[in-house]
Amino acid sequence: MAEPASGSRDLARAPTHEPQHRCAAFFDVDNTMMVGASIFHFAKGMAARDFFSWRDLMRFTARQTRLRVRGERHGDMHTARESALAFVAGKRVADIIALGEEIYDEEMADKIWSGTYALARQHLDSGERVWLVTATPVELATIIARRLTLTGALGTVSESQDGVYTGRLVGEVLHGEAKAHAIRALAAREGLELSRCTAYSDSINDIPMLSLVGRAVAVNPDSALRAEAKDRGWEIRDFRSGRRVARVGIPAALGLSAVGGAFAAGMALRRRRTPATT
Repeated sequence: MAEPASGSRDLARAPTHEPQHRCAAFFDVDNTMMVGASIFHFAKGMAARDFFSWRDLMRFTARQTRLRVRGERHGDMHTARESALAFVAGKRVADIIALGEEIYDEEMADKIWSGTYALARQHLDSGERVWLVTATPVELATIIARRLTLTGALGTVSESQDGVYTGRLVGEVLHGEAKAHAIRALAAREGLELSRCTAYSDSINDIPMLSLVGRAVAVNPDSALRAEAKDRGWEIRDFRSGRRVARVGIPAALGLSAVGGAFAAGMALRRRRTPATT
């Protein structure tokens, strides 16, 4: 019977902490915890391994830039889903595992925002749990969470059967309202009080997640979120001055899979098969 990769949206869990065991912090990944898009960094690593051409990577970069400028839309998520599933179907999970670890070390470990990571450490040091919540595939999100010694990760789940990806998702891409739903489910399971929790994001698309908790923080916000944060009286933290980041990735071989590479490659392959549009 088909089952989700690792069986859940959330991986890399840690024991409940006292005395803040009912509190948690939720961090978006792209442009919040990490400089740029994690899926792009994966695509770069895939291109270096000849999974697709550098021209495809440039097209993928252009697409990501357009998304960043105009904002993400439902149709964009649908396109990403379709192209990703076409790529991962039939691929062995084990073959993606080592690839994910390698690409994290090569392309992602030095992209962590030191300021955002310091915020996460403050929550951990006070006894709170810290979760990444991202549309990034859960395997990739989990690599990041474990390397940063965070509690765990919620992400998009790709189904596998007998160690092979089926080409189907479990649920929807974890984006927008889906993030809020996932956090509610996690809170119910873990006994969290959302009114005592904190959420961090850079994107206006994460208003559902930010509105769900007692304390919302806009980190490196886009213009729309900055305006919204000011209107609502939310905190704003911007670590982009100087573009300096610290290498805080932990170089441990944890044997985690990375569907993120498949998502990125799937998008690029879709571009290769269809004419580029503007």
